[in-house]
Amino acid sequence: MGKLIKETIHANGIDIRIYTQDFENEFISLTDIARYKSDDPTAAIQNWMRNRDVIEFLGLWERLHNPNFKPLEFEGFRKQAGANAFTMSPKKWIDATEAIGIVSKSGRYGGTYAHSDIAMSFATWISPEFQLYIMKDYRRLKTDENSRLSLNWNLNREISKLNYKIHTDAIKDNLIPPELTSTQVTYMYANEADMLNVVLFGKTAKQWKDENPSVKGNMRDDATLNQLLVLANLESYNSVLINQGKSQKERMGLLRQLAVQQLRTLEKVSLNNLPKLEVAANKE
Repeated sequence: MGKLIKETIHANGIDIRIYTQDFENEFISLTDIARYKSDDPTAAIQNWMRNRDVIEFLGLWERLHNPNFKPLEFEGFRKQAGANAFTMSPKKWIDATEAIGIVSKSGRYGGTYAHSDIAMSFATWISPEFQLYIMKDYRRLKTDENSRLSLNWNLNREISKLNYKIHTDAIKDNLIPPELTSTQVTYMYANEADMLNVVLFGKTAKQWKDENPSVKGNMRDDATLNQLLVLANLESYNSVLINQGKSQKERMGLLRQLAVQQLRTLEKVSLNNLPKLEVAANKE
């Protein structure tokens, strides 16, 4: 399981917790949203889940996103929903249907959370006005997040390009005899670049392209922030090793050690620690 990235939405004086693991699927606290109107958030969530329209909506969401969703158990709930005797809770729903759109978390960051699609529906049920406040700050959060990701990805890509020039100069000065043909020279550059690809990505550029024929660009264009940063460092370090006269076999071992060490270190660094950017469009 990946590291949880935690944020907070500020909506009309209410702090609403949110977390994600992939920056695509955010889970927003229904417990915090319910506090806007109720002193008993658990009861408010359960009352919401008693409605037939809500059960049908939750069931449709799961069918679209969850291959393990249990349709027979859902149908049983759908038929009972809305009746005076019908009761529903997040735990009951999750246990019976293997739902993934709503989750219950314990501990310091505990409470009932739901995928943003579902959370916005719940917020509208609590208060359409309050849902607009949530959406306003949620958009601010996403814009800020995307700006940080884009800035850092492009910065690392540019650093990698600069180090690529240092890398090719080291190859030219130390590994390419003057008698080689232009085709042989091109092969030497490609061979060294693919050595770094194998060290960092575990495959050559051609192997990656064969596995991803529909993806535009190359494997480095598809790299993560951490991979681009490590790649820039590998190019710089490989230039030093080339100038020292080390063989490719020796260099691969040393470069692999560096890549593993740096990737492990970077995995411990949360994007939450990155400085937030001021986005002019969101200033009031």
